[in-house]
Amino acid sequence: MPKAPLYNMNGERIGDYELPASVFGVPVNEHVLHEAVVMQLASKRLGTAKTKTRGEVAGGGAKPWRQKGTGRARHGSRRSPIWKGGAVTFGPRPRRYGYKLPKKARRVALLSALSSKAQNEQVLVLDELSMSEPKTRVMVNMLSKLDADGKTLVVLSQGNENVRLSLRNIPGVKTLTPSQLNVYDILNYDKLLLTKEVADVAEEVLGV
Repeated sequence: MPKAPLYNMNGERIGDYELPASVFGVPVNEHVLHEAVVMQLASKRLGTAKTKTRGEVAGGGAKPWRQKGTGRARHGSRRSPIWKGGAVTFGPRPRRYGYKLPKKARRVALLSALSSKAQNEQVLVLDELSMSEPKTRVMVNMLSKLDADGKTLVVLSQGNENVRLSLRNIPGVKTLTPSQLNVYDILNYDKLLLTKEVADVAEEVLGV
């Protein structure tokens, strides 16, 4: 059974938390992890680059010179791709780069990412995380005591708005809800900080 250190909000270690083996203890499939990251990055591409074809570029209505008798090559338009100021041949057009992996592959990738964090001892669990009002300074101090003041992904339960507001301006920290967990963010951040409430329902939320 994989374990993670359990802390309170004062940064004091109060024991160990047994992580669900079906979520944090599965074999890591590096190939599927790679495919999932490539898929996410491809989906982020805008695909808005565009060049004009000869049907869209301005001008070119008149034939530059007559077909025969000039000694020059035959041309029908000054906006041909081989002319200066002409169109672009096979240039980029607006498109979508995103695609989807099969549902089972996406699940394997997500569980592999979470298990990888657990194996590398990069998962921290808090017994409770709540605030009566937003205070960034409190969160900065807490993360410093947890040695998680670098790149940290914090997974919060729904409705934990004061904590989210306290964390959102801290450089290198990102907050997500369990349903928003994704492979790229899990791998991109050095530490994964969960509340005990989130860890308890991880199997149910992820459908394991």
